[in-house]
Amino acid sequence: MFVTFEGLDGSGKTTQIRLLAKRLEPDGREVVVTREPGGTELGERIRELVLHGGHVTPWAEAALYAASRAQHVEEVIRPALERGAIVLCDRYLDSSVAYQGVARGLGLERVLELNLAAVGGLMPERTFLLILDPSEAVGRLRRQHDRLEREGDDFRARADAGYRQLAELFPERIVVLDASLSPDELAERIHGALRDVSRAA
Repeated sequence: MFVTFEGLDGSGKTTQIRLLAKRLEPDGREVVVTREPGGTELGERIRELVLHGGHVTPWAEAALYAASRAQHVEEVIRPALERGAIVLCDRYLDSSVAYQGVARGLGLERVLELNLAAVGGLMPERTFLLILDPSEAVGRLRRQHDRLEREGDDFRARADAGYRQLAELFPERIVVLDASLSPDELAERIHGALRDVSRAA
């Protein structure tokens, strides 16, 4: 099973992935936890470049994320799924669509098409989208030192709108959750939604 977590920085994605992995591991299944950009040597170098380097134009940014994702799928995600593992990924192509496609104004469909080509059409069975007011999300951040975290309120609001648009386009895949709930309550809802997917399969 391939599961992704999406949302603005500060929405609690990393916490929920950790809680879900901890809950799934005793079942005896291999659980692979990974992130984007990153997850591979190339991906981590791209992460450093796009988040901590100098100015990157919007299309260069989108292309670099797609390149990292292509490597990630071929090197980590697809092999893990073929082994029968559960893959939990912190961000996937929905992030590029929300941030570069919508917030940067490159176009939702154009960025989605680029990324679908990069990953060979591989999509998660479930995406958990943690929705939080952008001002509250930025207030949760302990630090704001990468390029995206330094963007202004308007940029975060556009990314949030992009995520909400994706949830409307793909309601069968994307589960929208209120990230203002307590971490434990969110974890219960996520685990329950995954049980439903397993039963359906």
